[in-house]
Amino acid sequence: MIRLLYVILLLLFISNIVQAKQIQVGSKHQYKTIKAAIDSALDGDTIFINSGMYKECPVIVDKKITMIGVDRPILDGEHKHEVVSIKADSVVFKGFRIQNSGVSSINDIGGIKVYDRRWVSIVDNVLDNNFFAIYLQYSKHCLVKDNIIKSNAHDEQNSGNGIHCWKSDSLQIIHNVIEGHRDGIYFEFVKESIVWRNIARNNIRYGLHFMFSHNDSYFTNIFENNGAGIAVMYTKHVFMANNTFINNTGDACYGLLLKDISDSYIKGNRFQGNTIAMFLEGANRNIITKNIITENGWGMKVQANCEDNQIFENNFTANTFDVATNGSLVMSYFKKNYWDKYEGYDLDKDGIGDIPYHPLSVYSYVIEQNPISMLLFRSFMVTLMDRTERLIPSITPEAFVDLTPAFKPYKYD
Repeated sequence: MIRLLYVILLLLFISNIVQAKQIQVGSKHQYKTIKAAIDSALDGDTIFINSGMYKECPVIVDKKITMIGVDRPILDGEHKHEVVSIKADSVVFKGFRIQNSGVSSINDIGGIKVYDRRWVSIVDNVLDNNFFAIYLQYSKHCLVKDNIIKSNAHDEQNSGNGIHCWKSDSLQIIHNVIEGHRDGIYFEFVKESIVWRNIARNNIRYGLHFMFSHNDSYFTNIFENNGAGIAVMYTKHVFMANNTFINNTGDACYGLLLKDISDSYIKGNRFQGNTIAMFLEGANRNIITKNIITENGWGMKVQANCEDNQIFENNFTANTFDVATNGSLVMSYFKKNYWDKYEGYDLDKDGIGDIPYHPLSVYSYVIEQNPISMLLFRSFMVTLMDRTERLIPSITPEAFVDLTPAFKPYKYD
């Protein structure tokens, strides 16, 4: 009986494969328009759209089909329309150039927009000058991979995000390049998802912006020259590893902003050339370890409302200020970090400095209270104040200390 059931299922599977057909679209083929091809297609069919310019937007994909662009056909929204609307599960959309979507402050118009669907794959497309480039709402188990996404946004009010995800879960955002949007990647109410090997650069606000998005992983991405690298807000259980945050600069720009985030793990990232490498506000019970924090204005700002963060085995080198805080209450813990400004000794040769290190510069503490005092930077009086404070702490919080500073920088695998 069981064997017979297997045979019936196998025959049904083979029957579906045999029945699935391939449809060609183009000036030299039976179907001249994409709409006509979709109308004639059945679930499981594949439509090949040949090279050319297609101005029949929005293209509504409402069947479980595969759509393949041959020689990068162009779908043009003429600055009026949503270009592609995916309204079926299990759609594969690959190999197109999507450009010139409409702009609206009421409707979130997308270059490619997925409406409440599952198992959709958007792969190897070029998206240029769209409002929202790729938009997923109420979607599950979708893949966005190997896309090149560019826009020329000039301000936040009149621009959308490169990859925008809303109330979705189990997404995979892999190996995309996103430039010139408001936010490169945006997550809100997105859970159990992966952001891997993406490059987000030259975006107006954030390379990656996520809020209320729990149990997600972000690793091996590059965030460069954005208004800020990543903003993580109102979130818990996030894994962030092996990312690069470089040259996110400006008056108040962060490599990584952690606001009201808890129980997360931040490991093996590189922060270089940012105004502030990491900014923690209302961040609790996070583990921050094995990160390289170098050549930033501030290595880390830990506000007084942060609690029980474990900050250990990081390398702090060549930062103008290694750490700063805005109050006298210290409830986060530094241990076994390497500080290039440490001037202690290691007589027992165990790799740990024999005297504690107070990484909080008195001058950085004063700047937090009176920003205008930055004008005195590099003066002899400031140097004298800092050296005196390190010997006899009186202004900076005494508990802001690394009791076991590493004597040599770590070499991470």
